[in-house]
Amino acid sequence: MMMTKHVTIIITKKDKRMVIISKSPEETLAVGKRIGAKCKPGTVISLRGSLGAGKTVIAKGVAEALGITEAIVSPTFTLIQEYQGAKLRMYHMDLYRLSGTDEFEMIGGEEMLYGKAVTLIEWSEKIQEMLPKTTVYVNLDIKPDQDRVITIEGMEL
Repeated sequence: MMMTKHVTIIITKKDKRMVIISKSPEETLAVGKRIGAKCKPGTVISLRGSLGAGKTVIAKGVAEALGITEAIVSPTFTLIQEYQGAKLRMYHMDLYRLSGTDEFEMIGGEEMLYGKAVTLIEWSEKIQEMLPKTTVYVNLDIKPDQDRVITIEGMEL
């Protein structure tokens, strides 16, 4: 029998941003679930942070909230993974290996920014000028004690 640990998320609002301190992968996953619960068709989420910051953990939480049962992995080598959830479809992109907007357009990425699915984009700064004005920005920073500072702009939890 698996025990689920209670997760407390403390949110502070600052300059139209929400700042969350995550002390564990479980807390980061819970933040992703809360983000996913707020998603509507066409939501675009920019996931930004260094390698290992927790971007894919957030994606797993969003996917769980959308009713996706497949395992979520970082699409670093495939660039785009598509998942069908019980609630909504989700595109998960990892643009780490792309050089910029031209390559993004060549793979048909722009179509996914304006569709009816939820689109999560890791390393979205490479296509910043192409992102919709309604993009939700999720920035993850690793503190020296390994806690994560998660800053969300464009969505209230």
